[in-house]
Amino acid sequence: MENLLPHTRFYPSNEDFRSSFERDRDRIIHSSSFRRLEYKTQVFLNSSGDYFRTRLTHSLEVSQIARAISKNLGLDSSLSEAIALAHDLGHTPFGHAGGDMLDEVLKENDYKNGFDHNFQSFRVVSKLEKRYKDFDGLNLTFATLEGILKHSYPYDKPFLSDELKSIFKTGFHPSLEAVVVDISDEIAYVSHDIDDGIKYGLISFDTIQENELIKDCMRYVESNEGVCRKDKIFRHRFTSRLISVLVYDVLENSQKIMQQQPQCSCFKSTESLLISHSKDIQSEIKKIKKILFSELYKHKEIQTKMFVGKKCIKTLYECLSSDVNLLPKDLKLRVQNGGKLHRICADFIASMSDRYALSLYNELK
Repeated sequence: MENLLPHTRFYPSNEDFRSSFERDRDRIIHSSSFRRLEYKTQVFLNSSGDYFRTRLTHSLEVSQIARAISKNLGLDSSLSEAIALAHDLGHTPFGHAGGDMLDEVLKENDYKNGFDHNFQSFRVVSKLEKRYKDFDGLNLTFATLEGILKHSYPYDKPFLSDELKSIFKTGFHPSLEAVVVDISDEIAYVSHDIDDGIKYGLISFDTIQENELIKDCMRYVESNEGVCRKDKIFRHRFTSRLISVLVYDVLENSQKIMQQQPQCSCFKSTESLLISHSKDIQSEIKKIKKILFSELYKHKEIQTKMFVGKKCIKTLYECLSSDVNLLPKDLKLRVQNGGKLHRICADFIASMSDRYALSLYNELK
């Protein structure tokens, strides 16, 4: 299993008119887990309205940004696209709050590995999706699997098996395309969380304009595009400008670094990234995140909905782990065949959409 090539698959596969990474992308798009992202929370619950981002629309936005950055840096845009589309497949209902609660209840019940959504995304594409007779998972290429497993730093999770650590070399950064996805994820959620937060009325431009980057983007829209803040389209033009500024900064900064160093996908995780924002923009992004954390993510309306979501996750786990007859037939069979009950319950809960989780919760409570 050592030194697997990027296009390697773990099971034989007949190639066709698509490249290996294009096939990965298509397999991900056609998976059940990808479709369920439509009804999984990003920040605002799916029931809050038709406008707000879900895990599905977020994944599409990350994919679009990653594809553009990769293409302009001379990387494989299809690989970045595949990783981006799959990077959130393992998320639970109710966003990070749901994942945190599932992690908590697993550890409380002596399942020390807990829950990690990156690793769950890897499990989805390598084990839980059923599409083939002879093996589990989607049989994706090594490079796509590595990018999903090592989507964000740190890569060496304590619960990974020695085999996985050896195969995917957790002491090393993933491919440059996977690094692009990580940066694109940040660009997407920073920009669209501002958009959604303002649309929902939980924050305003007055709340966030203390940040210099945001202030510069607002000035640009007003002076260069002739759109004043009171105009309905100002928010859309601002979001577009913010994404453009962040993407151009990555391209400019990364091209300088890559010209100075030989391009290599196998570099130690302690080494600096070849692809990144400039230091000034990194500092501004950190400031924006602090504003979003205090003013949006901790807003009473968001916290109230997340409280309900966490209570739902906890109750579902307690019920399902106490009575295997509540599990679907195939999962019950996995338990009877020696599968770990806690892991199987976590797989089931993580796969649920918000509305299915709430429906089952109301039925069981």
